[in-house]
Amino acid sequence: MVMQRIPFKYYVLGLSLLLASCRKGFEEINTNPNESEVISPEFLMSNVIINTAYGYQKEAYFDKPASAGRYITMVRNEGNDKFDWGPQSWDDYYGRLSANQEMMALATKLNMPQYLAIGKVMAAFNFAYISDLFGDIPYTDALRLKQDRLIHPKYDQQQTVYPALLQTLKEANNDLSNPPGSIDPKADVLYGGVPLQWRKFANSLRLRMLLRIYKNYSPAFTEMQEILNDKTKYPIFESNADNAEIIYQGTVSANSWPGSPQGSSADEFDKRKPSKEIVDALLQRNDPRLAVWIAPVDSANGWKVDPNTYVGVPNAIPAPYDYNGGKTHISRLSSLFSKTNAAMLKASMLTYAEVCFILAECVQAGKVTVPGKTAESLYYDGIHANMKFYGVEQTAIDAHYFDQPLVKYNNTLEQLIGQKWIAGFLKGAEAWFDNRRTGFPKFVLGPLSSTSVLPKRYVYPTGERDTNEAEYQKAVAVFGADNQTTLMWYLK
Repeated sequence: MVMQRIPFKYYVLGLSLLLASCRKGFEEINTNPNESEVISPEFLMSNVIINTAYGYQKEAYFDKPASAGRYITMVRNEGNDKFDWGPQSWDDYYGRLSANQEMMALATKLNMPQYLAIGKVMAAFNFAYISDLFGDIPYTDALRLKQDRLIHPKYDQQQTVYPALLQTLKEANNDLSNPPGSIDPKADVLYGGVPLQWRKFANSLRLRMLLRIYKNYSPAFTEMQEILNDKTKYPIFESNADNAEIIYQGTVSANSWPGSPQGSSADEFDKRKPSKEIVDALLQRNDPRLAVWIAPVDSANGWKVDPNTYVGVPNAIPAPYDYNGGKTHISRLSSLFSKTNAAMLKASMLTYAEVCFILAECVQAGKVTVPGKTAESLYYDGIHANMKFYGVEQTAIDAHYFDQPLVKYNNTLEQLIGQKWIAGFLKGAEAWFDNRRTGFPKFVLGPLSSTSVLPKRYVYPTGERDTNEAEYQKAVAVFGADNQTTLMWYLK
């Protein structure tokens, strides 16, 4: 049954491979010479953070969100680009939640509420992502197999799930404002045991989620303004130092960047080319991030349709590997994305740049105010933050990047989302989610696309129809047809 708890041993097994040399001291944390060995909340917390961040980032580079967000064009195995997706598994997502639930249960049992609070943040992140992908999902019944032997979980409507998760994040912030115990810095691979950083993550994630649902959640902007009015009570990201992201160690496959030969099979890197849409957008703006992310073509001679030094491949076209005369006339991703690890390669869940663009959109729409900021200043803050992360901020300033007509702030949502899309390059599913929410950027569907519109969601797993049929049928009777174009609650 797809919703059963994945055996916990699989999440403990191989943790040393995931962590490698990232943190030391777990032997002392997890060994009690006076009792039989037990798993501690700290140990499980590291596991949950790593599995969540690495899994989310891998999909952003390796899977459907990269194609739907028009960052990647597949020149082999092109199904993702054609949107012929079919049913999608959610086992990995619920597996992470299962491990997180175990951590929270142990934290409760051992009276370590600081880890319970972190568990709330990770639960909200993972449940929100599942709902963003599928719509209505098992939520209240999802993790009750071990305790209640519940093997046929009901589905909760998204309009119930999202407000509950927002409340969970609010509780986590409050719990961590004066935690009764310390967070082990060796085990906290995300923020080194600093509660303030976790509070910033929780509140910044609330901002993302509130923007996501504002069309059908009337308190959205009121709750946003509550966060923005009290920086002490509700701290949010203020710089790249706050980013919710972790490094890759690059010692084994499991802790290497997924685009590297060590992180995947040797030929996977060349199956993924930068899309024409992202390359053209960077070229049109003389954007210095182009050379960081994209490699120039191998040959300037013999091209067929595009003479540029940097050439992206359109999505969902016949024979994409032959585009523009073949592989020597189309760009690869830069060598950065073939490395096992690098300072600019991190498993990213949420960034300061994204928060700037979220706030810029809301201020631009006249829905909130941010003390000391305007929509224009927040827009520029987002670009600067991303460029600073990639080491090209001064290059952009010197080249008068911000004075260009396409870049200079013009108070339009299209421009703002366009820059947010660029800054989100291979960092998550937000480009896809923003497009289906706003219609921007205006992505072009290729001639071989299996659908006339960008997918709006994933189709539920096949296993749900096989082993949870009754609850599945109840869910789709309320949600709507189980296909890629059915609108979830917050998109209606």
